[in-house]
Amino acid sequence: MKAKKERPIAERSIFSWVLKGGIPLQLVLLLLIFALVILRVVPLELQKRIVNDILSTNKFSLLVTYCLIYFGAVILASGSKFLINWVQTLIGERALTEMRRELYRHILRLPLSFFRTTRPGSVVTSLVNELSIAGNFVGMAISIPLSNILTLFAFAAYLIWLNPLLGIVTLSIYPVALFVIPKVQSGANKANKKRVNATKEMASQITESISGVHEVHAHGSFFTEEQKYNTIIDKLLNIRIIWTLYRQAVKVTNNLFVGFGPVIVFILGGYLIMKGEINLGALVAFLSAQEKLYDPWKDLINFYQVYQDASVRYASVMQSFGEESEFRLEKIPGSDAEIGNKVEIKNLDFVTPDGVKLLDQVNLTVEAGEHLALVGFSGSGKSILVKAIGQLYKYTGGSVLLGGNEVDELSKRDVVKKIGFVSQDPFIFTGTVDENLLYACKALSGMSVETSALAPDLEPSLDKKIQILQEVGLFVDILRLGLNTIIDHQAYPGLEEKVLILRQNFQKNFGRELAKYVEFYEDLNYLYHSSVMDNLIFGTPLNTRYFSDKLVDNTEFLGFLDCCNLKKPLLETGSDLILQTVSILGSEPVEEVFLTQTPICAVEYSHGVKIARQLESLEVDELEDTEQKFILTTALRFVPSRHKILRLQPHLKEMILNGRNAFRQWCSKHAPGAVIFYSNAEYIRSQSILNNIFYGNLTTSSPKINDRVNQCAVFLLVEEDLLEQVVGIGMNFDVGNCGDNLSGGQQQKLSIARVLLKDPKLLIMDEATSALDNKSQDRIHKVMENWKGKRTVISVIHRLDMLGHYDKVAVMKTGKIVECGKTEDLLANKGVLHELIHGKDG
Repeated sequence: MKAKKERPIAERSIFSWVLKGGIPLQLVLLLLIFALVILRVVPLELQKRIVNDILSTNKFSLLVTYCLIYFGAVILASGSKFLINWVQTLIGERALTEMRRELYRHILRLPLSFFRTTRPGSVVTSLVNELSIAGNFVGMAISIPLSNILTLFAFAAYLIWLNPLLGIVTLSIYPVALFVIPKVQSGANKANKKRVNATKEMASQITESISGVHEVHAHGSFFTEEQKYNTIIDKLLNIRIIWTLYRQAVKVTNNLFVGFGPVIVFILGGYLIMKGEINLGALVAFLSAQEKLYDPWKDLINFYQVYQDASVRYASVMQSFGEESEFRLEKIPGSDAEIGNKVEIKNLDFVTPDGVKLLDQVNLTVEAGEHLALVGFSGSGKSILVKAIGQLYKYTGGSVLLGGNEVDELSKRDVVKKIGFVSQDPFIFTGTVDENLLYACKALSGMSVETSALAPDLEPSLDKKIQILQEVGLFVDILRLGLNTIIDHQAYPGLEEKVLILRQNFQKNFGRELAKYVEFYEDLNYLYHSSVMDNLIFGTPLNTRYFSDKLVDNTEFLGFLDCCNLKKPLLETGSDLILQTVSILGSEPVEEVFLTQTPICAVEYSHGVKIARQLESLEVDELEDTEQKFILTTALRFVPSRHKILRLQPHLKEMILNGRNAFRQWCSKHAPGAVIFYSNAEYIRSQSILNNIFYGNLTTSSPKINDRVNQCAVFLLVEEDLLEQVVGIGMNFDVGNCGDNLSGGQQQKLSIARVLLKDPKLLIMDEATSALDNKSQDRIHKVMENWKGKRTVISVIHRLDMLGHYDKVAVMKTGKIVECGKTEDLLANKGVLHELIHGKDG
């Protein structure tokens, strides 16, 4: 028997989620509600008995008994109410989670054409904000109406039991309210629908402006974007005012009806007491019940407003995502036949919903293992064609056969297993390099990118990963990322000891060669390419009080400088730096570019000018503490090789070298663990692997020297069998939000690598190398030469000098293939390809 197919999420009502939170929880909720209703009525009866029985008997013990029962009922009612709220919250949050999960699952499978017209902001708002209201409603969908309606009926029955006439008259106002209040609420519903749509429009506008903020800055279109945003929020302002007024009108109307209740009780109840038809205790119970009737009534009105708000939002969300996936996602059971990689396109058409024909009767055959270049004028339909082949767009006419199978009829699982698609605009997911590299492989196994491991038969070996990285030209980048990583010694036990061996070998094998370019850390040598502070501390601070920007506020450190007689010469050096800078650059504000040879920043320059003027008439030790700290900071930043505005004085150099050892001893006594000191026999945990290998500062920014240092490090890594481990560390590099820690070229190479790693039989490249330099493009095309006969390749290319790498070329114009054949044959015919390469006059 076939399982009943579940309705698409966009067609399900908000009430369909009520039981998603769990039927057992709903049953528990019902029991708690019945208990709460009973506990709400008990105090009313006790109030009547306290007034009637105690006044007639004067028994204090009976009064205490009634009060204890009353108090117990209140405590139990409060506990029941808390449990009800807890259970309904649990139900609501579970339903909301399931709602979000299923809707997100649905959204991911919507056609790409849907996302061309839908802004990301509206998707975010729907999932994050709009559904939360629906989830809150689902949690209270049973508990709130049931508990309050039962309470109202219980109170009504009790009041009629006390006195039928007074009970019926008192309760008569509520049917009228049930008629009037929904009328007012309907206006609020209409305003709320407009508010929801305007809020989504605002979120979409914000997302668009922020996503394209580089274009806003490039064109200076700040006013244009402000106007768009202001138009929306002005509209939203009017809508929210009207919506709020309607909501308040509902509350005012409700309060008006509730206020009639006591008036009726006072008039009619007072008359009945005078006639002797009701006792005082019953009247007190009436007044108390009348007051308590307001709570369930108010809760019902609030619930009605929440329902209206939630239903409007929910309907709006589901209407926004009402489309369905264009393709079958999973294989049909039993359809496991092998799919070949020959591509046959017959009379293919693609027409947009607006009636624009982008592909027109396209016919093309690409044999298995053949490489085809697709070229043409801009807007000729090249990208649309390859996306139709790759099942990204559903063609509207004709046929695309892959190994004899209609692409539109294949499951998405079949297509992604067979086809690898690399787009012109790569997208790198937040996470590590390795997670992005394995992204396509994990998709094949049906596992999420967060899963820690693939199935053994799908897990590519490290050697395979390295091979792919080398093929796309990303291996050196990943190795460099690994070398520049500050490692967690607990995550890589034993690595520090091995790096120390590399350090010794580096100095032994390459120390003399690189002596001019690397300033090695030596205890007895002054580091001219490091600051005065770095020379003095000769280590890396761990305690924030010893960071460079905090040292002048550290009284203990200042005390150390005094003890070593370093404070005065440092103040003199700082004063000389400031005076020399101001004498050269003048007293007017200057840009940062003019301050490269001085340790003073542009934002500090005006302060430096002020101090320079004071130093004309005052000694440095006569200045205020603030000025002295600024001067001291300037001196501690001083890097002789960079700040050539002043020469390092020999006596200061000697004092700093003497102070280096004194600081180490002082620190071990006064601030143990505050600084990691440099030692040739110890790993510096605050620095990268590469810095630990060459153990010093590069004295030049020359790319040639940087490459040579890296080459030496790689040579040593291979020698000590550490290369793969460092590459593995590099693959754990966090690429940042959407890959913003990688360059554009690195992102493109990584997107190619993750497709190649899954080893597709048909590779589609939609200008996939356009972001790469010519050398990188040539490298990938040379690798592609080895794929001939193994992988079918269809590549949209923009560099026509690359045509020689392909078996044949298809030329497109206005949605049609106008030429197809070998490059040399088409050029000889002097047709469209010849025109593309040489121009009309060629």
